[in-house]
Amino acid sequence: MSDFNGGPAAPRQTDRWLEPGATNVQVVYILYLAGLVVGLTGLIGLVMAYINRGKGEAWVDTHYTWAIRTFWIGLLYALISLVLMFVAIGFLLMFAVAVWFIARCIIGLQAAGRREPIKNPGGWLI
Repeated sequence: MSDFNGGPAAPRQTDRWLEPGATNVQVVYILYLAGLVVGLTGLIGLVMAYINRGKGEAWVDTHYTWAIRTFWIGLLYALISLVLMFVAIGFLLMFAVAVWFIARCIIGLQAAGRREPIKNPGGWLI
């Protein structure tokens, strides 16, 4: 293709943060962290991770698996903590869940910034 001046066409500008890759994975992690305050953004990050999983490079897919598992395991831990709030220990557990969730997001952000895979994307711990 060529542009109107007869020269080669300029490369098509795309939204890199929506395409599978390092930037998209970082957006997912940031949406998760914002979800601790806003709530809805965590769900948006989850949907983005599900949509893009399996469409990128192998190291990127480890991040999507890690992010998806972080969301669901975090939700499970939060629900258990919520039930245990009736016995007062749930408040401490909810704090621990928040620290765990933030730590997993930071680990993911750092690895994505270095373009490295997550070593154990199926793991439950950090």
